[in-house]
Amino acid sequence: MPPRARARTPSSRQREAGNACMRGFVNGVVMRNVNVIGVGMTKFTSLEAQRPYAEMAREAALDALKAAGVSSGEIGHAYCGWVYADSCAGQTALYQMGMSGISIFNVNNGCATGSNALYLARQAVGTGAVECALALGFEHIPLGAPEAAFNDHPAPMFKFFEKLWTFAPFAEGAAPADQLFGSAGLEYREKYGIKDETFAKISVKARRHAKYNERALFRDPLTVEEVLASPAQTPPLTRLQCCLPACGAAAALVCSDEFAANHGIKNRVRIVAQSMLTDFPSTCKGNSPMRIAGYDLTKNAAKAAYEEAGIGPEDIDVVELHDCFTSSELISYEALGLIPEGTAEKFIEDGDNTYGGKYVINPSGGLLSRGHPLGATGLAQCAELVWQLRGEAGFRQVEGARVALQHNIGLGSCVIVTIYGRN
Repeated sequence: MPPRARARTPSSRQREAGNACMRGFVNGVVMRNVNVIGVGMTKFTSLEAQRPYAEMAREAALDALKAAGVSSGEIGHAYCGWVYADSCAGQTALYQMGMSGISIFNVNNGCATGSNALYLARQAVGTGAVECALALGFEHIPLGAPEAAFNDHPAPMFKFFEKLWTFAPFAEGAAPADQLFGSAGLEYREKYGIKDETFAKISVKARRHAKYNERALFRDPLTVEEVLASPAQTPPLTRLQCCLPACGAAAALVCSDEFAANHGIKNRVRIVAQSMLTDFPSTCKGNSPMRIAGYDLTKNAAKAAYEEAGIGPEDIDVVELHDCFTSSELISYEALGLIPEGTAEKFIEDGDNTYGGKYVINPSGGLLSRGHPLGATGLAQCAELVWQLRGEAGFRQVEGARVALQHNIGLGSCVIVTIYGRN
């Protein structure tokens, strides 16, 4: 049976978000409305698939153009995001589509790369630089666990992990990211008390949602017992509580109201608000893995996005958040303001993070089950939320969804929170 959907009468603030007009100044610049008119996404695959990134990028971009009913010749700017590729990979991806002679920008900002590309595309349209822009993310990660591309100088995350290891024991053989997010989970447990089973239930929920996502990498169901019995990583995490790198591509086409009207495009989704932040001086102060893992960044980025949108977290219907680990999802519930601090266990146990509950979190299956091709993840989140707000998500549709929130972290660090509204 498909997941149980929910219906909710939209609030006046949700209607405002769905029908928002020009909101004036954003970061000191007058912004006009920006709409997502087409999205595309490949099926995400394992690293062994060995599918060329340019081929995947072409598929996602063409799907977005087809969905919008727009030709590639009408795109003014293209923002191409990737982590594991050479300089100018965006040109390689788009030239084969005949898209030359336009402004192509290459973006690399860790796991937030796809959202960064979308952020820049929105800025270009919102400020009037162009009428239509493409955001494209793709990734073909080399076989084996992701490693630094250059070994002759410190990695961007070196100071973060160096700080972590001053108060958290170094775990021989464990990936640094596993240690960071495992330690963040332990910090939360020490503050509020939480069972290992509660963390495991996030993975179970992710697989249950991914069952209905034909583009997801992992779709087989899991039990709490299976999750806890999988090989231990950094406590409280087990292997099935950690996302795996994947290969894939996703794209979004954005435009102005005028462009949409001239092309007769009606079923558009508006980007109501976006906030992007990088680390504060306080990120590495004290002994807080949660802070190093982006808790404060997420909290402040979410606050700014809600203020720009003129709504609160209670007005959100559906969320795609950065669940690279179960602990990341759990602490993000509170950082995003979806629930009060210290209440995540009750939130999960009550089923308020899934269909029939308060919010539907990661209906796509999230990074844990959909997969995590670093440069494409942010745009995959965007694609899922656009399908949800258009009522095109099939069996995983959140009934009556009008307002959606996207949360994407790139350690090193960057957090981007985006709010979408249905017209």
